[in-house]
Amino acid sequence: MEYQFRAIEKKWQTIWQEKKAYKVSNESTKPKAYVLDMFPYPSGAGLHVGHPLGYIASDIFSRYKRLKGFNVLHPMGYDAFGLPAEQYAIEHGVHPSKSTYDNINNFRKQLDNIGFCFDWDREVKTCDASYYKWTQWIFLQLFNSYFDKQESKARPITLLEAAFEKQGNANHICPADATLSFTANHWKSYTEKEKQAILMQYRLAFCGYGEVNWCAALGTVLANDEVINGFSERGGHPVEKKKLRQWYLRITEYADRLLSGLDTIQFSEAMKEMQSNWIGRSEGAEIDFAIQGHAGSLKVYTTRPDTIFGVDFMVVAPEHALIETITPDTHKAAVADYIAYVKSRSERERISEKKITGCFTGAYVTNPFNNASIPVWISEYVLAGYGTGAIMAVPCGDDRDFKFAQHFNIPITNIIGAAFNGEEANPTKEGILSNSDFLNGMVQKKAIAIVTQKIEAMGIGKSKINYRMRDAAFSRQRYWGEPFPIKWKDGIAYPLSEKELPLLLPTVDNYSPGPEGEGPLANIAAWKAEYYETNTMPGFAGSSWYFLRYMDTANETEFCSRKASDYWGQVDLYIGGTEHAVGHLLYSRMWTKVLFDLGHIGFDEPFKKLLNQGMIQGSSRFVYRIRGTQKFVSSGFKHAHEVDALHVDVNIVDGIELDTAAFIKWKPDYAKAEFILEDGKYICGVEVEKMSKSKFNTVNPDDLVEKYGADTFRMYEMFLGPVEQSKPWDTKGIEGVHRFLKKCWRLFFDEIKGKVWVDEAPTAAELKVLHKAIKKIEEDTERYSFNTAVSSFMICVNELADLNCHKKEILSQLIILLTPYAPHFAEELWQVLGMEGLVVDAAYPVFDAQYVMETAKEYPISINGKLRANILIALDASEDELRAIVLDNEVVKKWVEDKPIKKLIFVKGKMVNIVI
Repeated sequence: MEYQFRAIEKKWQTIWQEKKAYKVSNESTKPKAYVLDMFPYPSGAGLHVGHPLGYIASDIFSRYKRLKGFNVLHPMGYDAFGLPAEQYAIEHGVHPSKSTYDNINNFRKQLDNIGFCFDWDREVKTCDASYYKWTQWIFLQLFNSYFDKQESKARPITLLEAAFEKQGNANHICPADATLSFTANHWKSYTEKEKQAILMQYRLAFCGYGEVNWCAALGTVLANDEVINGFSERGGHPVEKKKLRQWYLRITEYADRLLSGLDTIQFSEAMKEMQSNWIGRSEGAEIDFAIQGHAGSLKVYTTRPDTIFGVDFMVVAPEHALIETITPDTHKAAVADYIAYVKSRSERERISEKKITGCFTGAYVTNPFNNASIPVWISEYVLAGYGTGAIMAVPCGDDRDFKFAQHFNIPITNIIGAAFNGEEANPTKEGILSNSDFLNGMVQKKAIAIVTQKIEAMGIGKSKINYRMRDAAFSRQRYWGEPFPIKWKDGIAYPLSEKELPLLLPTVDNYSPGPEGEGPLANIAAWKAEYYETNTMPGFAGSSWYFLRYMDTANETEFCSRKASDYWGQVDLYIGGTEHAVGHLLYSRMWTKVLFDLGHIGFDEPFKKLLNQGMIQGSSRFVYRIRGTQKFVSSGFKHAHEVDALHVDVNIVDGIELDTAAFIKWKPDYAKAEFILEDGKYICGVEVEKMSKSKFNTVNPDDLVEKYGADTFRMYEMFLGPVEQSKPWDTKGIEGVHRFLKKCWRLFFDEIKGKVWVDEAPTAAELKVLHKAIKKIEEDTERYSFNTAVSSFMICVNELADLNCHKKEILSQLIILLTPYAPHFAEELWQVLGMEGLVVDAAYPVFDAQYVMETAKEYPISINGKLRANILIALDASEDELRAIVLDNEVVKKWVEDKPIKKLIFVKGKMVNIVI
């Protein structure tokens, strides 16, 4: 009986579905385990072999925990709103709803083909109104809350209004404007519009005006990565900065809690560092520098007040509000030209730009410590949204300032003596200060606190904690997203009531933006007549809380009942890529903390442990076309010609050998191709790079499942290497895993004899092989070392085959071990053995140390120091018993030759040496 994997897999996928084998209840006496994959976006391209890597890992762990007696929640759904679907709709004339649901159906088919244990009754799609109703509801919780700094938590905005009625904002510093101050009487005198404008500056979800990239020719707002040097990537049209109304999340209020929370969760150190750096908490001082010839001052934030005497110039952001005021007429034209240049640049380009640009404003400020005149420059490398939008430049201690000073010939003051060589900046805090007045001779790091105290005593500044992280833009001028549950009347944002949710996304025929660059909803007269917000939510809205909805998907009255969230709690294992480090992972952490603060859930971190899977890279193949011809030379001859390297579909290459006939059929352009072969073969070039359709290096898992089976595919993906590491795909290696499963099958069935398994008592040797495997595979699975677990399976099957083991007692336990990795294979053999129920409901084998304890040792026997024999002797043998066994051995007798034995040296458990 052969291993008929196609029939077996289809059979069990159908049975599992009919029996609802993976349905999970919220009512259970078992311990819980919540295992989750990061939400996939259902693209039109479908899955390639790189996508299921994390899904297979989570599936193995979910099945393993179920076998270990846990109630396991392992759901799947789709992050279905977003720009790609809208772009596809615009380009192909298909409504994004249709293309999205078509893609979801294709994804579902591909996922089912691999045999995952998802509870599909809990499936969610963020574009379903039944789901985004609750995304809108959570947005209203954010809108109707503020962050109480005294309690360090979110609280209802109504409590803030009550406080303002009694005491003004004396106890509630405004996060948007720390200078805002009003009494209770002031508050009572304000109009409704004035009150709402103030409250908007406190809300966790708030509205303001932000710059966007507006392309008049395309009639749309573009993302930063769609703009290249001031022109649209698509069409090359001019792009200008335009201010539009935007929604934001006040995530900066949670900066400290997001930082401290990292100590309570199991993220990799690299991931924690990424989030910590993104939040960018720093301690320093704000200092006011008087502007010469003007009444005001320039406020800067610095983490290095110890360098105050080394300030050689100021740099302010081109958008800084003071520029127009402080720039004299003699410099206005040059400043205007430079600002126009900067407006054509995206923030990303400005940060990453290595070319040094800037413009002197003609203005000066005064150093409050030595009255030195300091020139004020503007440069694109300073951004208005960071700190105060102005920096004090100390070239001897900062690399970027040093290069700027060199480029514009600005004199550099050395305040750290021999620590500055004049050729490069030295950011040390260990330097001995010089040219620094009362700080001379002091170590820099000790001077920081002294200068900060002096700044406060002089009344020219204060110590301050700052953050690099900015409040997140939370709106898009697009169609395919969640509508905001907000109405605008007389410039006031009014939230919809819960009864009015969901606010449904209307169907549109036109995806062009509104007349002033707003979203396409601005073109719908009926929508505008209701005063609804015309922006939609960004892609990360639905994915910030989906793990909670999985707990209670059928609930129509709550986003998730408290009973369900208390039962499932945090996600125990979350698997996904590092690319979401400072997007989805930060915002889902913030949303969880807000819901916790407001009493809707009982935990404030969503994910207990995060496992970042690596990327499966494409192993690309290249053919080499002689320039200007249709002749293709094999890789070994490419250096003898002028050639163009062209990507070729990896699916028509066997290893590195091109199927030339398939190549000719592949594209009409190659119908007349000629090939210059080496040793009768066309050998392709190879390069490991990102798996991508444009590089023709994607491999469809459907094809591999059809050829080798889902279980082979699952085990091979794990066998490629550690799940956390990136590795190139090589289809060639899948054959070895397929042979392993066939060999395992032969422990049960012979292709000629048929059934070979027997119901007999196992031997000690067979039990030893099994229990070694139980211990190793359990340890490997617990630590997510799935590749070494696959190797252990191979070793176990080889050893059982060597022992000619076909015992039911051994094989049934092996099947359970194999279930997480090759579920269809295991389920079929479980039934074949006549075992009760489904193998997914079996109990995981228990390791018994007695079966792997060594009872004998093969001792090396040396005579006069030279190894002459190896003898197996019981570990508990006495020295006398051992002496008798050794001296009675024929090989030992031969070498001793009746010569007198001077000494027999016995080291228990190690060796025997006979001296003659």
